[in-house]
Amino acid sequence: MSVSAAVMAGGRSRRMGRDKAWIDLGDGRPIVRHVVDVVSGVADDVLIVANDERYATLGPRVVPDAHPGTGVLGGIATGVAAAAHERVLVVACDMPFLLPRMLRFLAEQADGYDAVVPRVGGEYETLHALYTKACLPAMRRALEAGERRVISFFGDVRVRAVDADELRPLDLDLRSFTNVNTPEELAALRDRS
Repeated sequence: MSVSAAVMAGGRSRRMGRDKAWIDLGDGRPIVRHVVDVVSGVADDVLIVANDERYATLGPRVVPDAHPGTGVLGGIATGVAAAAHERVLVVACDMPFLLPRMLRFLAEQADGYDAVVPRVGGEYETLHALYTKACLPAMRRALEAGERRVISFFGDVRVRAVDADELRPLDLDLRSFTNVNTPEELAALRDRS
């Protein structure tokens, strides 16, 4: 199956106090390099949504955010629109434990749906999900209405929520959803590694 992957790298890293995508976890590679390497093994079209030229050094094409100031929803809409394929895996640039088998599983669930979104602890994991180009009109309407929450357009598309029980056989402790937002989370992550 042909699938694209869009890495979201447009955040300001305010809680971290520095650009979290470029933090080295101790193996000489920044977090975003881990993310790009994993999605490149699953998708034959990879792009990074970012307004920072440094991302071009990673290899995939860099697409500037077409909806600046609209948060994650604008970044996702940008990535889905720029993708070469109908199905687009969307991940955050600060998720060092992504698993290829989890991403493939999400892509396999897309038949008959516009979005496939994990739901852990009752919350959608919108930056570890699959969106199809069929979502774009609803995303654009939400953005035009001033919405910034990713879930704001879910009522207008066919969403396949994938609950934790379905995901645990692929990732027992659901570590693939771990992201790094604060210095404390980074310290805890380094302690566990």
